[in-house]
Amino acid sequence: MTKDKLSAYLVWAILIGVMWFLNPTAILAAEGAPVKEGADWMGLAYLSAGLAVGLACIASSIAVARIGSAAIGAVSEKPELMGRTLVFLGLAEGIAIYGLIIAIMILNKL
Repeated sequence: MTKDKLSAYLVWAILIGVMWFLNPTAILAAEGAPVKEGADWMGLAYLSAGLAVGLACIASSIAVARIGSAAIGAVSEKPELMGRTLVFLGLAEGIAIYGLIIAIMILNKL
């Protein structure tokens, strides 16, 4: 893992940690604003569902790009490897589906 990837990961981890532990109800109550029951975490739930899908799709696209280029090289040398390379591409695309499933699970909790 390079330094750039590690620093980007740490920035995302810090941002998600801040969003996770931030309690908007306490902030609104301290400012004297009226607080609606049940509506304070909806925005955070939508944001986390979007992050789950978005980050999973980014990871899936990186995996598909690397596996796809390697698969093209392998198939150009040995055409009988086409079926095996499609399996690996399908596994890489599954990462995006996992993110979508997590987002659906988050939104079903609302």
